[in-house]
Amino acid sequence: MRKSTFFLAVVLIGVIIFIALMLHARRALLQSEKMLAANGNLVESLMLTDLCLFTEARYTRHPAVADLHSPFQDHPMALDHFPSGSLVTPPRFRNEAP
Repeated sequence: MRKSTFFLAVVLIGVIIFIALMLHARRALLQSEKMLAANGNLVESLMLTDLCLFTEARYTRHPAVADLHSPFQDHPMALDHFPSGSLVTPPRFRNEAP
């Protein structure tokens, strides 16, 4: 077998795999859109609230709407009572009035 024939075979196999991956991605996208729409209808019908990451402390349930001082409600140097407080970092950007 000539080197050029081997090269063309490898390129052809690569193109076929690329096309198959593109078709698979398109089919997966269509399926996920259907699932997201069904989940959105479920959320609306059950009147669910925002994302809940942890259940133990109010400032770890949804970090975007957390009170900045609630971990230190006893005093400013108080240790955190809940282990999830060490796993969740404060939000990067907050839109608060100065």
